[in-house]
Order: sequence, then C-alpha cells, then structure tokens
Amino acid sequence: MKEISQYSREHVMLKASPNQVLYDGFFKIEEYVFEHALFEGGVSEPIRREILERGHAVAVLPYDPVSDQVLLIEQIRIGALATKDTPWLLECIAGMAEGSKDLEAVVRKEAQEEAGLDLGELHYMRSYLSSPGGTTERLYLYLAQVNLRDYQGGTFGLPEEGEDIKTHVLSFEDAMSRLETEEIDNAATVISLQWLALNKSKLSFK
Repeated sequence: MKEISQYSREHVMLKASPNQVLYDGFFKIEEYVFEHALFEGGVSEPIRREILERGHAVAVLPYDPVSDQVLLIEQIRIGALATKDTPWLLECIAGMAEGSKDLEAVVRKEAQEEAGLDLGELHYMRSYLSSPGGTTERLYLYLAQVNLRDYQGGTFGLPEEGEDIKTHVLSFEDAMSRLETEEIDNAATVISLQWLALNKSKLSFK
C-alpha cells in the first residue's frame, strides 16, 4: 500500500525538552511548543498547544460465541452530561495501562475489578488515538471469549477510585440496536461492537 503522508516525526521540531508541566492533578497537562514542515515548503511559526498526558489505556469487549451475547458495564461519566440526558453510559470494560507493557494482563485485571469476570481467549482488535489534537492517549481494544450463560452479574468497581459499576449482559443484536440508536455512543464501545460485527463470522474460538 502506497504511503499517503510525506512527513514523519523527524519533520516536527520540539522547542522545549522536557515539556513544561502546566497542571499535575488527576490528569497532567503539558505545554508543547513546536514547529513543523509545511506542505508547500518551509517551516511553520512556533505553535503552542496544551496536551493532556494521561497515559495509554485498554478496553475489552467480553463475548460469548455460544449464546451470542456481550457484556457491557454501566457507570457515570460526568463529561457526558454536557450533551446527553444521562451521564450513565454503557461501555466496554476499560482501564489505564499505567505504563505496563503487558496489556493483556491489564485487560484481565480490569475485567476482574469491573465485572468479577475471568476472561478466556483474547483477540486483539485494534488500537486508536482517542483525540490526538488534545491528548497523547492511545487505546488498545480486545475481544475476550467468555461464558456469559452462567454469569450472575452485580455491582463492582473500586470505591477508593470512585467507581460504582453495574454489569449488563445483552444479546449481540440488542447491543447493535442500542448502537444504532446512539444509546451506545462512546468511542471504544462503538469501535469494538462494529469490529465484532465485521469480523464475527471469521473468528475462531477454542
């Protein structure tokens, strides 16, 4: 496949190293000062951008191929209050990698914490940049084979982290209907369900 972009990271010149830390609380914000190559030649003027540095994350969609069901979690996401009637969202299980290179181990830990779920075989789906104009975060998405026919469900999460999580087992058809009506509208869950819809017939489970 032919490359589209003519530029790489060598064509960005950072003017400060390390970046200036503007805020360091629940999240960290750094100021990037940089110049970059221009499409018509030459170099841009110095540009300043505040960038959210929250690390990278994982998300997993538990799927039972026998019953054709998925598990989603429900929890409050206060940022959704600006554009939705309810900030309680249906989501994939997710969590921060916190610098770990063993992303599958992070996935399994989060599934235990957020759903009391032991995951079977994992399938890597894809990764994506969550909002590269404002954060460095990349999310890594997985599909997990599980048995949801005997799953009891309940409420989960770590109270010390402010988590209050309820689990829901849905038929794949029901989940896709909720995607279609935009009840499910957060990126990781939208992408994961669409990936499963595109690839379900090609998957091989042990």
